[in-house]
Amino acid sequence: MKSSKEKISALIITYNEIGYIEKCIQSIAFADEIIVVDSFSTDGTYEYLANLDNVKVMQHPFDNFTLQKSFALKQASNDWVLFVDADEVVSENLKYEILETLNSNPEHSAYWFYRKFMFQNKTLLFSGWQTDKNYRLFRKSRVKFSEEKLVHETLDIKGSSGILNEKLIHYCYKNFEEYKEKMISYGRLKAKESFFKEKKFNYAYMVLKPSWKFIHRYFLRLGILDGKKGIIICYLDSLGVLERFRELKRLETKNNLAYYLVMPE
Repeated sequence: MKSSKEKISALIITYNEIGYIEKCIQSIAFADEIIVVDSFSTDGTYEYLANLDNVKVMQHPFDNFTLQKSFALKQASNDWVLFVDADEVVSENLKYEILETLNSNPEHSAYWFYRKFMFQNKTLLFSGWQTDKNYRLFRKSRVKFSEEKLVHETLDIKGSSGILNEKLIHYCYKNFEEYKEKMISYGRLKAKESFFKEKKFNYAYMVLKPSWKFIHRYFLRLGILDGKKGIIICYLDSLGVLERFRELKRLETKNNLAYYLVMPE
């Protein structure tokens, strides 16, 4: 089965994804259109995509993940959308399941995909990632990205949801420094979420929550069984939580300083 009676738009947002994006594009070549929204990559990602005949690529400034994905969603010509990250790959079995699902008069408006986390091309079996899932296939006309999330965005859905059996392959961890920067970036966006919701910085939480994140992922979610890989991933995930509180403190300090500077005498 190579096609679906329902046309599919495959969407990706990118920034400096050379080394990942090639496999991703190859794996979604079955889609009727592929649209990539690039936030001004500097590593050749945009130029690579611009030379592909089966890809429509455009550049758009990045503010946060929700706004960028909402913009990408508006570009889709078809109602059924397959939204993947640049470091994700649709396996042949998952491709078959997607097409089979869409050829069977799907009852749901959106479908969850479980993900298989790859650590330098080796599967990470535990460390909290064993039940990781995201919405990746959905009707454009029945969803919108929740405005409350700036990172780890989610969907507001009109209708029911289903879950596909085959896993999406997630090549997230390439090297220590790259994953560290990603976790720090995510932490800062989460801090903005908290700041906009008027959540206050708390020193106790800054100590306890990163520690709990590591304990929960490493011991309760069995990261210990992933060996050295588990220690690295659980540490970096907890670092992201720590950065959230550091950034929230910086935002509060900056906001308070601005308030005092504009106060009338």
